[in-house]
Amino acid sequence: DSSNDWVGDDTNLNVRQVYAEFSDLPSFTGAFENASIWAGKRFDRNNFDIHWLDSDVVFLAGTGAGIYDMQFADNWKSSFSLYGRSFNGYDKLGGGSSDTDNLVLTSNNYFGDFQVMVNAMSAADNDERNIGAGQQAADNGWHTMVAYHGDNFFGNEGNFKAAVLHGQGLGAEVKGLGSNGDLTEDATSTRLALYGTTYVAPNWRAAPSVLAETSEDRLNKGDRFDWATFNLRLANEITQNFEMQYEGSYQYMDLDRGDGNAVSGNFGKLTIAPTFKPEVGGFWKRPEIRLFASYTDWDEELNGFDSDDAFGDEGYTGGQWSFGVQTEVWF
Repeated sequence: DSSNDWVGDDTNLNVRQVYAEFSDLPSFTGAFENASIWAGKRFDRNNFDIHWLDSDVVFLAGTGAGIYDMQFADNWKSSFSLYGRSFNGYDKLGGGSSDTDNLVLTSNNYFGDFQVMVNAMSAADNDERNIGAGQQAADNGWHTMVAYHGDNFFGNEGNFKAAVLHGQGLGAEVKGLGSNGDLTEDATSTRLALYGTTYVAPNWRAAPSVLAETSEDRLNKGDRFDWATFNLRLANEITQNFEMQYEGSYQYMDLDRGDGNAVSGNFGKLTIAPTFKPEVGGFWKRPEIRLFASYTDWDEELNGFDSDDAFGDEGYTGGQWSFGVQTEVWF
């Protein structure tokens, strides 16, 4: 009953991706010679993330169809897709509940190392959603992203990615495109994402990252959320199969829900992780097994902002240690 990539809350069987894709079709010529077409439910091929933060830079998923890799010029490759996502069982103004689909029309264009993504969204009748007195939910929106994908780190071995994203209305959920139906018609969000990996010494790797966002009128008229995260992961390759990983994170938050509930403060975390892997030599090499110890601190001024979250509840004071083991395998 849902076009969404995750429906595990509503059914005993959740299928996140099932689609057909055809490529190298002999009758496709000219700009379509290397193009592929697809239909079904999937994660968009052009999604990418900041792995160390476990946060997507942009994530588009749903049920639909599209065409990838049309070559309009020597330095211009383009893709078009139409995705549908479901907004199920929301409360209507005046009572009752309703459902609607959010359609996302996306155009992804690559000019060398640069990516320009443009999205238009429409969810008929979503403006009937009850999001509070005196405000109206968005039933349309737009979103754009300009990104750079570098195959080196400012001339050194490694890689570097940068992105600026902006959205309005339904497009103000700038990370998970089309996934939030509670946004107001005046919602605006702008996000910056930067990260890279490189060697700073023969046996030392570094991966810095920055993620920041500012938004207004997002969930309530007059709300404003400003935050910025700075993260650094270091790895010291000690033997062919063992390295020490270190990571530090700092986040500043200035959060105002527009209803008199406003807080500001800082969050920080430090981690040390002895790591075993079949072969060291890069941040992207897997599998690996890590032991870890993390120290987390949190300003008490942030408590009470969200009683439904483990962070921010009145009982959370920060200054805590966590210990564990992780394994990571990529297919």
